[in-house]
Amino acid sequence: MARESFDKEIQFLRMLSLTSGAYNRKQYAERLGISVHTFDKTNRRLKEIMQTVADQRSGAEASLEMADLVRFQYGESAEPMLLFLFRAKSMKETEVQRLSVLLHTLQHKTLTAMELLDACCADLPEDLALPDEKTIRSDLKYLEEVGVIRKEPGGRPYRYALQQDVLTELTVEEQLELYDFVDMMANTQVPSVQGYLLRDSLKKAITASFPQEEATEPYIYKYHYYSRILDEAHLYTLLSAIRQRKRVQFLYYSPKKPSSYSSQNTNPRFEREAGGRSNRIVPLEVIYDHQYGRWYVIGYQGRRGFVKFRMEGITQLEEQDSVEEQYMLKLKQQWTDISRYSWLVDTGNTVTVQARFFHPERGQRNFILDRVRLQGQWGKIIPETDHTFLYEIQVNGTTEIKPWLRSFGSSCEVIAPQRLRQEMIKEWKEIAEYYEPVREDVQLPDDDTTE
Repeated sequence: MARESFDKEIQFLRMLSLTSGAYNRKQYAERLGISVHTFDKTNRRLKEIMQTVADQRSGAEASLEMADLVRFQYGESAEPMLLFLFRAKSMKETEVQRLSVLLHTLQHKTLTAMELLDACCADLPEDLALPDEKTIRSDLKYLEEVGVIRKEPGGRPYRYALQQDVLTELTVEEQLELYDFVDMMANTQVPSVQGYLLRDSLKKAITASFPQEEATEPYIYKYHYYSRILDEAHLYTLLSAIRQRKRVQFLYYSPKKPSSYSSQNTNPRFEREAGGRSNRIVPLEVIYDHQYGRWYVIGYQGRRGFVKFRMEGITQLEEQDSVEEQYMLKLKQQWTDISRYSWLVDTGNTVTVQARFFHPERGQRNFILDRVRLQGQWGKIIPETDHTFLYEIQVNGTTEIKPWLRSFGSSCEVIAPQRLRQEMIKEWKEIAEYYEPVREDVQLPDDDTTE
């Protein structure tokens, strides 16, 4: 039996969202490093999750193909498929059944752990194993930590109650306003998965308490990166490892490689060589690149020193042993010094970049200057003429700042260093060639030509 993890589903959905279903089954399987049979099995599992979601809603999503659910469309959120995958992954079926009984039992009264144990034993399906007192107390501790329930004042035995003041003490107007706020934050801030799940829970609560009201979608969002949502599966594991000063181990697939995953077979006869590389690091920092929607993890790896990995290539992430607090503080300080002039995560040689920016035409808001002030980080702005200003910054290499400078188009001229200037000239010439006529004998009409 192959022991597959959640990583396969993440890479599967990432490929669907990037290709919009352009590959066939065999091509997807080859890219993922799995068999066509395993691909079909994964597809069926995701469709089962989709069907569960559709049953809770209008049922319209059930008729859609998997690729249609994750295809990029303006004005649509990434909510339908990607987020419910997290929900399906987060708990086992037995945990879902048990926690559902606990929460349902606490709807109208406070109860002790032993009373909740009796309720579970009475209400759980017959085919499920009955929990013991230790399991129930562990469930109650988890629900208390995530803020779903609370201990009532008083001594032992403790009584537990639902933490639902936000639903019972708010008017319908306040709940709708809260829903709109959560909807906006989930779509514009990072991390976002918990916000999407909270939004869905609020929508269900509003529908249940006020069936005549409807949680509408007053905002349209156009700036979605599915990868940033999928990569959050690793985010909290890494943040927890950083807080607890623990090493982590994972298999890494470089974005430059043709494969992004490989099956994990326990049978030696069917074992294949993995396309990824095993890494063991002390994680120090997690960085989000808002321009490209990418997550990075920065770590220390013995002889290689400080290393950086894109989260989309991480699979089989596991926590390892702990390191000393002083050692961790030392590494963090060293990384702070090294990355002082990093535009994002670049650790190249420090260079001074100088660029000339041109103000927009008179009468327009100076959006060029506003954007440089907002995004230019620690760079200095030097007034030059009525039409231009200079921008100067020290950075570790020019690889990461170049796309930002290029995004200003004709409103920006790179002055130094000379090498970066020549690179920009070469790229703009290549772009200009794309707009040359395909046929050499094409003659464009004069401006004063009339027909």
